[in-house]
Amino acid sequence: MNKQAAVPLSVGSSQFDKLFEQARGTFWEYLGCEMVSASSERVVLKLDAGLHHLNSIGIVHGGVVSSLLDNAMGLVTMLARPGQNTVTSNLNVHFVAPLHAGELRVTADIAHETRRTITCTGQVFGTDGQLGSLATATFRVI
Repeated sequence: MNKQAAVPLSVGSSQFDKLFEQARGTFWEYLGCEMVSASSERVVLKLDAGLHHLNSIGIVHGGVVSSLLDNAMGLVTMLARPGQNTVTSNLNVHFVAPLHAGELRVTADIAHETRRTITCTGQVFGTDGQLGSLATATFRVI
């Protein structure tokens, strides 16, 4: 496998601009994801969770958390395999503590790769820095 060096993306780089042009108008933008840092090994995203991200008991909805994790882990797979498409084939989320409105941080790391699959880990941290959710996911390279 021809592995690229883990070079962080920077605003204004062609790969960065291409990714965000592709995301324009998609669920990524609707959800409110923002990139903090990204490389072919690790992605960090943030989301300013507002009222529309909460469920009826005032905590961040599990679907929002799952979407954040899937977005972050999916992005790291795209960066690890430029020019190839990847799709989520399995997503396992553990909700370990409630997350509240405010800035959420999401990390995604590649744990294992083969020619046809990439397995990732992800975590979501609340405004207090506490772990709220963790996940594993497998992506199929198509």
